[in-house]
Order: sequence, then C-alpha cells, then structure tokens
Amino acid sequence: MRATPRQAARATAHLVLAAAMAFGAYIYITVLLITATGALAVAGIWLVPETVLLTRRIAGAKRRLTGSWTGQDVPEAYQPITGTLRERLRVSVKDPGTLTDLRWLFAYFGYGWLTVLVLPLWPAALLVDGLWAGLLRRTPVVLPLITGLADLEARWSAALLRPSPKALLTGRVERLTATRADAVAAHGAELRRIERDLHDGTQAHLVALSMRIGLARRAYQGDPEAARKLLSDAQDQAEDALLELRHVVRGIHPPILTDRGLVGAARALAASSGLRVAVQAEGLDGGPRPPAAVEAAAYFVVAESLTNAAKYSGSGQAEVRLGRTRSGLGVRIRDEGRGGADESAGTGLLGMRRRVAALDGTMRVTSPVGGPTVVEVDLPCVW
Repeated sequence: MRATPRQAARATAHLVLAAAMAFGAYIYITVLLITATGALAVAGIWLVPETVLLTRRIAGAKRRLTGSWTGQDVPEAYQPITGTLRERLRVSVKDPGTLTDLRWLFAYFGYGWLTVLVLPLWPAALLVDGLWAGLLRRTPVVLPLITGLADLEARWSAALLRPSPKALLTGRVERLTATRADAVAAHGAELRRIERDLHDGTQAHLVALSMRIGLARRAYQGDPEAARKLLSDAQDQAEDALLELRHVVRGIHPPILTDRGLVGAARALAASSGLRVAVQAEGLDGGPRPPAAVEAAAYFVVAESLTNAAKYSGSGQAEVRLGRTRSGLGVRIRDEGRGGADESAGTGLLGMRRRVAALDGTMRVTSPVGGPTVVEVDLPCVW
C-alpha cells in the first residue's frame, strides 16, 4: 500500500514523540545510577521500589504510544507494590514485569537513538522528495521510508514491552484470586439477603397465618361468623406469604428468565421500570441460549441499571442493548440523565461489578456530570 502524506505526517508525529522519549530515557540513566548506588550503600535501598514504579509509568507511556500507532493495545502485567519496605522490595525485584521494563529500557537506549539522529534530516529529505515527485513525476521515496521506520520502531517496542508468559500467568492468577474473593463476598451477601427476606417477610406472614387458623379453630363452635372472618384473614395472609416467597425466589433466579429468556425478561423489566426503554437484541432470537448463570448476571445488570436510572438519572428514557460478542454476551444500558454515577456512593454498581467479575466478565461505567450514563458489560461464555 502506498504511503500518503497524511500517513507520513502521522508517522512523523509518532517518531518525534519516540525521539523525545529516547532523549528522556538517556536522562533517566542518572536515576538508575543513583538508585543502584543507594542500593549498594544500603541506606538508599528505599529508592528501589520508587524507581521501579517510575519505570512502570515510563513503560506505560511507551505502551500507549505504541498502541496508538499500531491500533493494538500492548498489555502489561505487574504485581502491586504495596506493604512494608521489605514487601515492596521483594515484589520490585521478583516481579517479571520489572525485568521486562528494564530490558526494553536498555534496548531503547540503542534503537531509540536512531530516531533522534534521523529526525533532523527529514526536512531536507522531504523537500527533495517533493521535487522528485512533483517535477519529475516519480513515486515519492521518503514517505514510505518514514512510515516504515515508524512501523519498525513500534514493532520493536511492542515485542520488548509485551509481558512474558510467566507474568501474564501471575497476573491472571491474581485476578482470579480477587474475583473469587469478590464472588464469595457477593454470595455471602446474597445468602444474608435471602435469610433476612425469609425471616422478616415470609416467616412473619406464616406465623400470623398459623395464629389466625388457631383462633378460627377455637371460635368455630361458639362463633362461626368470627371463625369465617379469621379464615378470610388467614387466606389473605397466605397470599401475602406466597408473594414474599416469590420475591425471594425471583432474587435467586428469576422464573421469567426460564419462561421467556433474557430478551423477554429484559423487555418485561423495561415495561415495569417507569421509563421509556428501547430494548434491542442482536443475534439472540432463536439458537442456543447463554448459560443460566450468564443470563442471570445479565438480567441483574439490566434490572439494577434501570432501577438506578429511574431513581437518580432524572431522565424519562433509557436504552438496553443485548447481543452476541466474540467472547460471549454483551450488555449495554444507557440513560440520558444527569450522570455523575459514583460506585463508592452505594452498593448497586459494586454489586453489579462483583456479579460480573464472578463470571470473569468485564464492566465499564461511563457517567460524566451532565450525562449520559452508560454501563457496558461483557460476559464470556460458550454458545
């Protein structure tokens, strides 16, 4: 593919930033030398974790720069540096990400310098290239070279900054450990909610029902009219107990999911939300259904999001989108309200995130002040 002036300009901007980072990397050598000297002298051992954290930020900036050029994110995998000085030192030294960053940094001292040397020659080369293409009607030569150099620099950086399999595995284990802890916490909270609902609701109705039946039995011989009234009250109490029991069961696994599927259940939620909700489904009509746990999590996300929108958004309309993704099931809820949703202000968003994380899913909440609020969830599953 022929390089265009626009591509060349973008490549030039990328290489200018790469050259600036290379120049900064040379300055950073001073920091590394001070840290090494302090570590050897023991008195400055505390500099090691701070330098590792600073190196992570520099490598992160390079990952973002490389990703913006290639269009593909460069992953990172780090162990958190927290705790006492001894713990911070241990993680800083043993974390595979530290070796990856240092390997890239020292390599960048070499190939990053090439961009610094080449950049001053480009204005003259572009002028010659313009004359070559404009006057002699020949194919430009410099533009493809600029784009190719940017590609080469980005490929080297991506290869050097990509975490090792060991680091990726370590990060994966840590995420699964945190997810498991969240799942256990969510499960415990759900059990406590069910116990509270059964104790305060269904059990109270059943106790009252038993008392009314007992009173009706005693009054049956002497005052049949009073017995009939007590039995009528007992029937009402039994219906209330059934309603409470259905509410508890609905919280465990909504029966409507079994009866109508996720799309039908989402439309039922939309109809009862008090909002004007447009429900769109892509690739979910017919064919295999997602696993029950995935459907239940998606249902909970939709229900909680619409409840939050009705309570706090100040908007009368919302949108729900459900669809297949490459990895599983995607859920997106948007309201046109005032925004400013804060996960730390309540348990709703946190409960949603925990349910999603328990299935190894991802959740993103975008809610700038002034709106809109968008909740996006991706639940991995096999169809």
